[in-house]
Amino acid sequence: MTDVNPDQIGAGAPQPLEWRDGDMPYSTAFGDHFYCQTDGRLECGHVFLAGNGLPERWNGRQEFMIGELGFGTGLNFAETWRQWKLHRAGGQHLHFISFELHPMRGEEIGRALSHWPEIDSEREALTAAWPQTPAGTVSLDLDPQTRLSVVCGRALDGVAAAKPGFDAWYLDGFAPSRNGDMWSEELMRLVCEKSAAGGTFATYAAAGFVRRNLIAAGFAVERRQGFAGKREMLCGIKASPGQRAD
Repeated sequence: MTDVNPDQIGAGAPQPLEWRDGDMPYSTAFGDHFYCQTDGRLECGHVFLAGNGLPERWNGRQEFMIGELGFGTGLNFAETWRQWKLHRAGGQHLHFISFELHPMRGEEIGRALSHWPEIDSEREALTAAWPQTPAGTVSLDLDPQTRLSVVCGRALDGVAAAKPGFDAWYLDGFAPSRNGDMWSEELMRLVCEKSAAGGTFATYAAAGFVRRNLIAAGFAVERRQGFAGKREMLCGIKASPGQRAD
């Protein structure tokens, strides 16, 4: 399959995929894999859950809202939902809102997630509820305590229109070198503005311009050890007035 210019696909439309090593999807539009080749599920736990202080931070919270840039295969959601079900208490509610330029088809999501038997039940429930042609905002009440919303289209537009109050963010677009729009200062400012007081972010990315954009947006940024030998990742918290950014 030849490479495809992402600008020619159209916002909200599925993108062409290659499948490598069996069930690992590769974006020909962005020239990148959808998740870490070592183990995407374990990467989610190390980077996005632990980087945002989860599951500890949702303990005792009636409502908790997670935002994600880049839904992709739904792997981060599936693993978060699995952890949520293990740790939640009665009466708690999670709303996971993801912003995705090119939503995958249900059969593609199912194939990609079939690699991990640990999330079989989450994969089956997600693909059973996923629409044939995802468009607009896909809202799924997957159990009485869990809602997934996937906003299809440009992240900048979707985040700008979102209601504020996000408690945590997973910044998981394609690599900054291949998808600069997903890491722009303008988008990072919106992410910070839409975050609740004490809201956090985590990302596998550690590029200098990403860190600078997050600091400029208003986050106090911390470097941590990356996953699977990657030297660094970034995480942080919405800075209070007068707080050092780094």
